[in-house]
Amino acid sequence: MPRRRRGWAMNGHHGEHHSQHTPLTISLLEPTLLLLISQKERHGYTLLNDLEQMNMGTIHPSVIYRTLRELEELCWIQSTWEMDQTQGPPRRIYSLTPLGEEALINWQHQLELHQKSIDQLLLMFKSNHSE
Repeated sequence: MPRRRRGWAMNGHHGEHHSQHTPLTISLLEPTLLLLISQKERHGYTLLNDLEQMNMGTIHPSVIYRTLRELEELCWIQSTWEMDQTQGPPRRIYSLTPLGEEALINWQHQLELHQKSIDQLLLMFKSNHSE
């Protein structure tokens, strides 16, 4: 799904829940990847599984790997090849850099700032639908 795609909320029927990711999910992908990598160095396949466990929906692996490349270009993460594998080809292991730690802290602040707005919006939705 292209970034910032408009009209995505009308692509289904009322009440149906699709596994398609939304622009909001994609917006949360960057801080989620940074947080997961900050907890423990991981390779891409593990990150895909972790995102699924966090109910981030079904995000295509190409979107995940593109985001990882972008984070690496920003010097927020770095990757090294894991050569000690006994089975299969070597895999990239991602770790957080000091600059990435700063970005993660900034993300936390932004999420905290917007949490109040999101809570208020959800309350408005609930009161609107209860009338």
